Amino acid sequence: MGTTVIGLIVIAVVVIYLVFIYNRLVSLRNQFKNGFAQIDVQLQRRHDLIPNLVEAAKAYLTHEQTTLTQVMEARNNAVSAQKDAARDPGDGTKIQRLGSAENLLNKALANFYAVAEDYPELKANETIQQLMEELSSTENRVAFARQAYNDGVMSYNIFREQFPNNILAGMCAFKETAQLELETPEARQAPKVAF
Repeated sequence: MGTTVIGLIVIAVVVIYLVFIYNRLVSLRNQFKNGFAQIDVQLQRRHDLIPNLVEAAKAYLTHEQTTLTQVMEARNNAVSAQKDAARDPGDGTKIQRLGSAENLLNKALANFYAVAEDYPELKANETIQQLMEELSSTENRVAFARQAYNDGVMSYNIFREQFPNNILAGMCAFKETAQLELETPEARQAPKVAF
């Protein structure tokens, strides 16, 4: 009789522990999905600002239509990748595709900013200045939201990979997810200074 009670206690403890692991995995997964939702909001804001910026700049940049076209194509690709990733923020390949699309958009915007430097009347335009300021502010919000998302993904992946959590995670289809990287490889290189 005593061994039966001890056996039942051991089984109860194991079941309680498994329930704790499962609930923690669910909680961490929902946290990183919420983190992605915050990124999604900021990216949508960014994507909505870009057409306004391009339209406002069209009158000044008549000779730079390819730059404007590249910005809009990159924006449309990023919107598509964003919608795809929003359907399943746990799918690492979709998150990586979003990161790549956003990197291309960053390059196109950097090219746009470089071209805009050659047009003093464009830089002096109040609407352009306001849109660029809003875009810059949104970039900061994206960076903060991305950091929170990546922290959530890291916590989830670490907990999911720890023993014995990895056994339950594998049985319950808690898959690894990827962090969102929006930086370009050029941003990681040290700037070259020439005198």
